[in-house]
Amino acid sequence: MAQGINQYKADLRDFAFLMFEQFNLQDVLGSEPFEEWDEDTCREVLNQVYRFAQEVTGPTNRIGDEQGCKLIDGAVKVPEGFKQAWDKLYEAGWRTLGVSSEHGGMDAPATLAVLSDELLSGSNTAFNMYPGLTLGAAELITEFGTPEQKERYVPKMMGGLWGGTMCLTEPQAGSDVGASTTSATPMGDGKYKIKGTKIFISGGDHDMADNMVHLVLARIEGAVPGTKGLSLFIVPKLKVADDGSVGGSNDVQVTAIEHKMGINGSATCALAFGENDDCVGELVGNVEHQGMRQMFKMMNFARIGVGIQGLAVASSAYLNALDYARERKQGSSIKDWKNPEAPRVAIVQHPNIRRDLLEMKAKVEGIRALITKLAVHQDRLKALGDKDDASAAYHLGQINLLTPLVKAHSSDEAFRVCEKAIQVYGGAGYLRDWPVEQYARDSKIFSIYEGTNAIQALDLVGRKLGQGGGKNTQAFLGDIQKFIETHAEHPELADAVANLKKAHEAVGGSVMQFLGWFQAGKMQNIVLVAERFLHMMSKLAIGWLLLEGAVIAIAKGAETSSETERAFYEGKKYAAIYYAMNIVPEVVGDARTLRVCDQSPVEISDAAFGPA
Repeated sequence: MAQGINQYKADLRDFAFLMFEQFNLQDVLGSEPFEEWDEDTCREVLNQVYRFAQEVTGPTNRIGDEQGCKLIDGAVKVPEGFKQAWDKLYEAGWRTLGVSSEHGGMDAPATLAVLSDELLSGSNTAFNMYPGLTLGAAELITEFGTPEQKERYVPKMMGGLWGGTMCLTEPQAGSDVGASTTSATPMGDGKYKIKGTKIFISGGDHDMADNMVHLVLARIEGAVPGTKGLSLFIVPKLKVADDGSVGGSNDVQVTAIEHKMGINGSATCALAFGENDDCVGELVGNVEHQGMRQMFKMMNFARIGVGIQGLAVASSAYLNALDYARERKQGSSIKDWKNPEAPRVAIVQHPNIRRDLLEMKAKVEGIRALITKLAVHQDRLKALGDKDDASAAYHLGQINLLTPLVKAHSSDEAFRVCEKAIQVYGGAGYLRDWPVEQYARDSKIFSIYEGTNAIQALDLVGRKLGQGGGKNTQAFLGDIQKFIETHAEHPELADAVANLKKAHEAVGGSVMQFLGWFQAGKMQNIVLVAERFLHMMSKLAIGWLLLEGAVIAIAKGAETSSETERAFYEGKKYAAIYYAMNIVPEVVGDARTLRVCDQSPVEISDAAFGPA
């Protein structure tokens, strides 16, 4: 296996705090469907996954970035060490932690699977995309496929023998999936001839698995235009017989791999299906015209996964910058600004560096809290079973509402955190000797793929806010309102909670503004400000969750005799205060800007933008 240097860092103490002190995951452990899990087991799994990340995937991160992928004789060759890491990952079972034991998984809570995924993604984002997409494709077939399809494909995909992808984007369509032209022609035996081109396919081909299983959106001849006419097909790279045996080529060709600014170890492919009229696919579940409904299963899985990627990279960028700031000596203390002979100090002593570090810490821990909260809703929903319809509707509603926040805000903030980490390093951060320049390059893609963040914002405003007759949004705002009322006079957090209250009122007012625009048919306004609102709502949510954690941390910090624990809890308190006093107030100003809804972008003529 290629030898590299691991530069990945994580803070498992924060993971444990979120799981067992703030969100009380232990409430659902030890009973169905998590009867095999307890707190100690969860902690040990995270320790083991972190060790795997540091010893196996972490050392291949820089290698993957430098070597990239190569297209040789129509097949993709991944960087050195990736194949060995792939085999070890599936041998350990870490990629299928949350999968049902029926399909070879460990039945772990989603919360544990999400936090484990942070460790794997952060240590090598490009590598982890391959098994991540494979898992998403396998779970889609598990949910929507026929019994025969599940038996034929799922075990091999869950076991890492076969890879998987999702194929939506086409050259002429981009994000407009409804404009797809890939066709599916019935063959008369239940199978279809597939013909078309897909681009930007992450993990579209690789030499770590024996076969690739592509999930391809295509239009059956005669289907209506737009997304409603799309169907979803299982299209393997090598033909798969009904008995599961593998045959020859299925006329799926890699025509190119993209040369990117980041995630170079991930093969982003252009795929041609049926150039020789010999590409055969089968309908997922033998159901026509349900392609988008089925694909949303994988898309939502992937969108949460992108949020985790953003968090993971940002977290390691912050922790690396923190270590550098503690070691790098430059300049004297501001306290000695009049003394030219004052000794140099570590840059962590400079107020502006401390501010930047605390901002990164607050954003990283806040985003982790947001993602963990979504996962805990998933676990509590699963634990309910059929016992409480009202509670189930609440948890499902919060999952739906938080998903676009997780994807868009996490990915946008990841790039900003990485940018700030480079600034802490100064000129050194621009060099490949340190990991943060790669983190910045890798993280930029997160806001683009799996639905650009503008699409996430429109999904939030156009669909999610109004789901359940607006009850999901009301429940979200209601939970925050209860926190504000309970802690408005907290002896150490009163000013921070007061800022949260103002932001809460601003977001509630903006929700009503959207309602008015919808009723008045002012759709242009909604498109103009949707992204601003998504970040407003995200900052409100993160401010709330950080302060919720701070309440717990302040109480526990006063009780502990451990200096290490006291320092940890102090960090939680000040991260929450900083975010509430410096980031949360932005929500109020953004609400005013949103309400005005400046029309300059749509009033300016095309010619006025600049020379043609």
